[in-house]
Amino acid sequence: MNGSVRIGRVVGVPLRMHWSVPLLVVLFAYGLGRQTLPATTPGRSAAVYALAGVVGAALLTGSLLLHETAHAAIARRKQISVEDVTLWALGGMTRMGRPKTAAAAFAVAVSGPLTSLMIGGVALGAGIGLHELSPLWAVPAVVLVWLGWANLFLGVFNLLPAVPLDGGRVVQALLWWRTGDRDRADLAASRGGQVMGGLMVAVGWISLLRGVTGGLWLAFIGLFIMVVAGAERRNAALQTALRGVRAADAMSSPVVTGADWLSVRRFIDEVAVTAGHSAVPLLDFEGRPSGIVELRRLAAIPVPQREELRVRDVATPLSQCAVAAPDDLLTEALDKLNLRTGMRILVVDTGHLVGIVTGKDISRLMQRHTLRGRQTAG
Repeated sequence: MNGSVRIGRVVGVPLRMHWSVPLLVVLFAYGLGRQTLPATTPGRSAAVYALAGVVGAALLTGSLLLHETAHAAIARRKQISVEDVTLWALGGMTRMGRPKTAAAAFAVAVSGPLTSLMIGGVALGAGIGLHELSPLWAVPAVVLVWLGWANLFLGVFNLLPAVPLDGGRVVQALLWWRTGDRDRADLAASRGGQVMGGLMVAVGWISLLRGVTGGLWLAFIGLFIMVVAGAERRNAALQTALRGVRAADAMSSPVVTGADWLSVRRFIDEVAVTAGHSAVPLLDFEGRPSGIVELRRLAAIPVPQREELRVRDVATPLSQCAVAAPDDLLTEALDKLNLRTGMRILVVDTGHLVGIVTGKDISRLMQRHTLRGRQTAG
């Protein structure tokens, strides 16, 4: 996600934080320390309220992290690749590959809400217990009760049947299990997400017009759901159009390549200036693919350093590229795409590069699919 930075790892995958998270912590800390606590436990000092507010906001952020960690942990247990976990203003996002079975998809989807509900129940019970134990624990008790209700709300809200919420993923998994058709299930669930998102936007704006400021937040969440559900609907249509297509059927060949041992300056002069693509695959001394380099990365290298650096030093290595065999299904190859290489799949046969699949190749196949559909309908 743009605007996020890597801060560590969790369950073996990179953990990233969006710039909106500190803002979210400040808002939660302010609301808890300046409003909730003074109203429920009057008579304490401002420092006590401020400290309790910060602690409560930090605990809630930790709860959001545990929610996403549950998704990542179950995904890895089900042999699903996980790219990273990102915390941001609306909670979190776990980027992963497509599940292979409906059961795996269901397990990953429900793990997050169940974690939030469990945390909510424990925190709520602990808060009530502290309150009954002694008045001296009133402030920690209120913080725990606040944390408990927040997690219970988070768990229930995420179970709404709207992609990309976890409830929408549950619906996807159940439809997939019921029909046996994953693409059909994805399409139906994404349509439901668009409808639910539209309803949330409408309710949010009506609430805002009636003076309820929280309606703006609801409308924003609804808009986010509509956008993501729309993207997933297009992806579902893409998966349907490419069903049964092999990588060899979609690839462009022959491929313009460059030697990875060349200096950046020589590579630019001899290869990059004549390349017809924004990225060029690289070959090693033995003629085997070793990675891919984007021309924009070469352009960003200062001129004095271009003679010293080898092009392989600034390229994305093959181990981080999306690679497919000629007979691999294109839909499965698309699952291997990542942010480093963009919409590019290297097609390799017995250790030799035989083609490349780019976004233009996918668009060409989609256009053919659309034309055939119109011809059949006519």
